[in-house]
Amino acid sequence: MNPIHTQPSDKEERSKDKSPNPQQETSSETMAQPREGMVWRDCPPGLTPQEYYLLEPSSGGGFKLKVDQLSFDRANGMTIDRYFTRPDIHPYEQFEWELRQATITNDKGEVVFEQKDVEFPKFWSQLATNVVVSKYFRLDLSKGLQEKSLRNVIDRVAETISQWGYKQGYFVSEEDRDIYCDELKHLLVNQYVAFNSPVWFNVGVEPDPQCSACFINSVDDSMTSIMDLAKTEGMLFKYGSGTGSNLSGLRSSREKLSTGGRASGPVSFMKGYDAFAGVIKSGGKTRRAAKMVILDVSHPDIVDFIECKVNEERKAKALVAAGYDGSFNGEAYSSIFFQNSNNSVRVPDSFMRSVREDGKWFTASVTEGTPMDTYQARDLMRKISESCWECGDPGMQFDTTINNWHTCKNSGRIEASNPCSEYMFLNDSACNLASLNLMKFRTPEGEFDYEAFQKAVDITILAQEIVVDNAAYPRERITINSHKYRPLGLGYANLGALLMSRGLAYDSDEGRNYAAAITALMTGRAYTQSAKIASHVGTFSEYEVNHQPFMDVMRQHQSALDGLDTDYVPTGLLKAAQEAWGNVIKLGTKHGFRNSQVSVLAPTGTIAFMMDCTTTGIEPDFALVKYKNLAGGGMLKIVNTTVPVGLRKLGYRNEQISDIADYIDAHDTIEGAPHLREDHLPVFDCASKPFNGTRFIQPMGHLKMMAAVQPFLSGAISKTVNLPAETTVNDIIDTYTKAWEMGLKAVAIYRDGSKGVQPLSAGEDKEDEKSIAYKPMRRKPPMERESITHKFSIGGHEGYITVGKYDDSTPCELFLVMNKEGSTISGLLDGFATMTSLALQYGVPLETLVQKFSHMRFEPSGFTTNEQIRMAKSLYDYIFRWLALKFLDQEANQAIGNHEPSLSNGDAALLTPPSKKDMDETKPEGSHRFTTANQADAPTCSGCGSMMVRNGSCYVCPVCAATSGCS
Repeated sequence: MNPIHTQPSDKEERSKDKSPNPQQETSSETMAQPREGMVWRDCPPGLTPQEYYLLEPSSGGGFKLKVDQLSFDRANGMTIDRYFTRPDIHPYEQFEWELRQATITNDKGEVVFEQKDVEFPKFWSQLATNVVVSKYFRLDLSKGLQEKSLRNVIDRVAETISQWGYKQGYFVSEEDRDIYCDELKHLLVNQYVAFNSPVWFNVGVEPDPQCSACFINSVDDSMTSIMDLAKTEGMLFKYGSGTGSNLSGLRSSREKLSTGGRASGPVSFMKGYDAFAGVIKSGGKTRRAAKMVILDVSHPDIVDFIECKVNEERKAKALVAAGYDGSFNGEAYSSIFFQNSNNSVRVPDSFMRSVREDGKWFTASVTEGTPMDTYQARDLMRKISESCWECGDPGMQFDTTINNWHTCKNSGRIEASNPCSEYMFLNDSACNLASLNLMKFRTPEGEFDYEAFQKAVDITILAQEIVVDNAAYPRERITINSHKYRPLGLGYANLGALLMSRGLAYDSDEGRNYAAAITALMTGRAYTQSAKIASHVGTFSEYEVNHQPFMDVMRQHQSALDGLDTDYVPTGLLKAAQEAWGNVIKLGTKHGFRNSQVSVLAPTGTIAFMMDCTTTGIEPDFALVKYKNLAGGGMLKIVNTTVPVGLRKLGYRNEQISDIADYIDAHDTIEGAPHLREDHLPVFDCASKPFNGTRFIQPMGHLKMMAAVQPFLSGAISKTVNLPAETTVNDIIDTYTKAWEMGLKAVAIYRDGSKGVQPLSAGEDKEDEKSIAYKPMRRKPPMERESITHKFSIGGHEGYITVGKYDDSTPCELFLVMNKEGSTISGLLDGFATMTSLALQYGVPLETLVQKFSHMRFEPSGFTTNEQIRMAKSLYDYIFRWLALKFLDQEANQAIGNHEPSLSNGDAALLTPPSKKDMDETKPEGSHRFTTANQADAPTCSGCGSMMVRNGSCYVCPVCAATSGCS
């Protein structure tokens, strides 16, 4: 059994409803006597001496548990059977390996990372290779550590975890340890599963590794606590993790201090936290800071919190209008606050009911609990939605729903989440994540192998459980709570690809039920494994305190299975899920559980690239057509490789599939493809609208998918609901309301183009809509500027193009002169050049102009003297294709038919459909034109400098797979 069992401290049991005063310490009279050699002053407030005795400083400046105090009787350990492996063959010997070169280039084509002669399995893509080598290969010659093979990385992680488990007594024998290690290596090397990044960064390298990606930190209403939070967050950012905090315990800016002055309020302190996050983001070695800030809707400063980010955004826009650099890292945005965090308002059901009924809402002082302000609930909801409309924040978290599914209610309330909103648990806690690659569990017949899936869940949950006590944490309280509650976060990736491969539309009852059944099986099997582990080594130490609410939540999960439509779920899969939850109740009742939580759905950015996933987390595919850089230059357009699999599942013949793939390749959309039945189109709908099509998954389709799987998760889901640019404030109110009604725990919304300068659309209810109008902003060229002049000839008609440039070498003005063409042509060209110049100065992207005017046909036209543009259909065609060659990247040029002279003899190769080898060689990078709408507020990647794209509630780099989130 677990060697210690401690009652929660007073501070843990206190809920904000019972006592608004966060300053409460445990009296020494209620504490057990300290062990020999300890004195009272050694024990920090909030910890009992028994808890403090288990702590020791870690090498990284945090804390770890004395693992020798947490070992078990080996006779009670687990025996492990082989499922994926054989005793006579090593997991690495089941396939071929090869030497490669890992290279990452930035958006300018410059090499920012390179390592030669690295060893990987042949079936791993080049992108997955680049990700692992650049991020997870470790080099420390002083320790004799120089990783050059994927074997080294997986050996380091799998063998360390297996040895930890053996040392603590999880395994009966060394043979069981070795079998377990082989099974874990098989899953990792075959891309069935991947741990969150801190495990790959630190396990087997650091003596006391930080292994969790997700943290929730508390803060009390004292300057010491406020400053301690800043320090804790800084250390977490340094080692690649994310953190969230609810600042509602800080008294409002309208309440008095004990010294008689006025408090600063949480929004003021947010400025300090934001500044630290920005600095560490710039200097961090692994990723930008990931941070969540939450405030309860009953806090007196709630309006300031709701509007803080949008007010800063308006300052940035004013600076851009005055001529300052408006890029993400430019002077305008680096001069404002609140850019380094996600903000969320925490609301109970009573608030949402008041919104629905147009009732009143009251805020209350933090120190006294007395009423402060009275609002119409709808007015507050409108403020939330107006701010979200304009800048994407704040999101919403539904407090009552979150705590209704809370397994440890008797230990305290859930008040906060991690940055991406998937991990929700007690304050001062941490969670290590892992994700399963769903596409790896397809049988040759295209069915889901639920037996292999369950075995993979068993192995992964045990690995995550072993990690808990062997990791280091930044705070004493987090270290103790990790031991006392042991929350885990198992999830999955590639759901969108799995549904498409099965011929199921993401936005369909069939797709939602299938996804819900898989999620139910994953969490049910994870809790079953947790109960089995508890039968060997004991429950988590706070289980008995929370036995009743824990079992109540388990029955809520089990009851949710009744909502699945059996017509849409394969019998074997549904039966496996039902059996798993039957075992949860049966084994849990008998043995209890080892872990307070077991599952979340994280964005899986970097590790999804590592596993060669087509889609991340719960997301659908972003687009059917993507682009891949060729080694010798140029671009290769390839169709999503899951499309043929899905077509085959739907009954199409090989020649039909080939015709449809050729059509997609030629038209960038599946709409209008030959042979394709109209009712099959939804199967291939993606998150973004195709370049030449109209279909995409509507916002409600995303919400419905989240609602389908949420009842089968311990935690929540990291996902942003993208709304089109024409969305109104009323639409956003409706989306938030429906998310609450559907039972989601949290939701974030992003309106495409919300970082731009569009006016707020009035929508249907114009009288109720608040209109916020902006003046268009012009970026004036400098007084003295560089320019480039180009002479051209089209069908014998000569002329000159002169382009003036900003200081950053981007074009700001255009002059056109034609020889011997008369005043009419000259006047038209002069007016057109002036209009183009104004468009560039008012922020119209050059690529948009290029796409609009390229290939426009009128006289004069004909052959040119430019080897890169051999034929021009008109003056406009030539001018804008030339501008593309000079100022746009290869991808944009390839999109309009431009190419380098060296490729002029290889046009046929560019038109040839890619071979299977080409498609398998690397996961293609996202096309710029497909990702533009998803990058409106995206930062640049700190690793390679490329523009990141939205992924769940965070961002991921499509070039090097760096993320701003937790996984």
